[in-house]
Amino acid sequence: MVGVFSFAAVTAQAEQSVLTDTRTALSKWIETRQIISKERQQWQFEKQMLTERAELLEREIDSLQQRIAEAQTSIGEADKKRGELLAENDALKQHGQQLQELATRLEGRLGELLPRLPPPLTERIKLLTQRLPSKPGETKLSVSERFQNIIGILNEITRFQREITVATETRALEEGRVAEVKTVYLGLGQAYYVTNRGDAAGVGRPGPTGWQWQRADELAGEIQQAIAILQNERVATYLPLPVEVQ
Repeated sequence: MVGVFSFAAVTAQAEQSVLTDTRTALSKWIETRQIISKERQQWQFEKQMLTERAELLEREIDSLQQRIAEAQTSIGEADKKRGELLAENDALKQHGQQLQELATRLEGRLGELLPRLPPPLTERIKLLTQRLPSKPGETKLSVSERFQNIIGILNEITRFQREITVATETRALEEGRVAEVKTVYLGLGQAYYVTNRGDAAGVGRPGPTGWQWQRADELAGEIQQAIAILQNERVATYLPLPVEVQ
């Protein structure tokens, strides 16, 4: 009996040990499955996060590439515009230089013309002619100011050429006396003077160094009549006065 009891006890202990081991193993297996499940869930979450992050990065890369392409296009357009502006600037500089050269030539021609202008016109444009630069290369006047001055002088010359002008002047006569005279200027090319008393008269024409006057006392009456007509003191009539066309 003792042997049977002892065997049964051993068997029961063995079964208990197996059961305990089985429970322990099952517990470990369950714990492992839980860990695996938890790790799988964590991996799925992290995978989704990584996927979303990757998609965001791809969108940022696409946006950056688009901005780079737009910037390159803008740079290309800017370079093109810059080239056009540089070419335009060079053209404007060349044009400005040509205008300066033209202004210098016109100012030189006007300087040569001034001595040939009638004294009343010379006085009228005095302020303008004083602005003509004696040294064009050193003038502080802009090109536009120089052309405004040139055009102003030419306008006054053209206006005088179209008019008949009566001016009171002082003239030195051949006999050594100085007399006040009235002078009639027919534009820029012909003039007649007569003293107030009508005892001396003459004809004037422009010369290279100024106006040249020739005595012509026999014309005193006709010149006085012409002046009276121009000043509305007499009725207009035909008057024979010598004219020399050059």
